[in-house]
Amino acid sequence: MTLDKCSGNYHPKWFGLAVQALIILAKENIQTCPSVEIANYLQSEATLMRRVLAILAREGFLETREGRDGGYRLKKAPESINLVDVYSAFQVSSPLCFGIKDSTGTHTFGIEMKEVFSDITAEMDQSLREVLSRYTIADLVRRMSPKTF
Repeated sequence: MTLDKCSGNYHPKWFGLAVQALIILAKENIQTCPSVEIANYLQSEATLMRRVLAILAREGFLETREGRDGGYRLKKAPESINLVDVYSAFQVSSPLCFGIKDSTGTHTFGIEMKEVFSDITAEMDQSLREVLSRYTIADLVRRMSPKTF
């Protein structure tokens, strides 16, 4: 893992919103769902939700339809969407990774610690990816209570 890997492009919250949106679209088995409805369901801002959904669409998880009956729908089967793929699409950065990186200085000890911390955060990232690779959106849908939707 390079130190640049610690500076992901998106806040970890985006990953959580993306997974929840995918679950909603998988569970409801609907043709299309507008971003505003998904945002309302998740109690999130519509603008933020549109940004998250745009990334999911760009990465091939969703397709979009414009117009009166427009919105988003799954492009892939829920069984084929691994959480690690969603995580990778968002290049999520760990707050712990930021904290570790920011705690080192530019002196000799700090430079050495930055290298040590880089090794540790690489191992952490690998472990996280291994766990996420064991779950799909369909797995999470099955874990949800039918009363939730």
